[in-house]
Amino acid sequence: MQKKEINITVELDQENVPSNIIWRATDLQGLDEAQCRAMLLSLWDSDKKDTLKLDLWTREMTVDEMKIFFHQTLVTMADTLKRATNDERITGDMMDFCDYFAEKMEIKG
Repeated sequence: MQKKEINITVELDQENVPSNIIWRATDLQGLDEAQCRAMLLSLWDSDKKDTLKLDLWTREMTVDEMKIFFHQTLVTMADTLKRATNDERITGDMMDFCDYFAEKMEIKG
């Protein structure tokens, strides 16, 4: 059995706000580690039929970056749903919403 590891280190300031988010993965291409300003982690608990969520961002994450981050995350979710369900209708609706979201957030594409 093959195994991969993903490690996330969150450094907190004196107010327990993330000041640095560092992640490492066994197959992180060309890097030992990478820093980021925000992360959204969702894990499915099949026993409880519920999603466990961890949403973090640093003070350096700008509002404009957050808008782009959310847009890209929504697009990725639509792509993932299409691959997982092969439901063209609902994923098309999600992509339409992504376009609407980008327009309302004034994200240039």
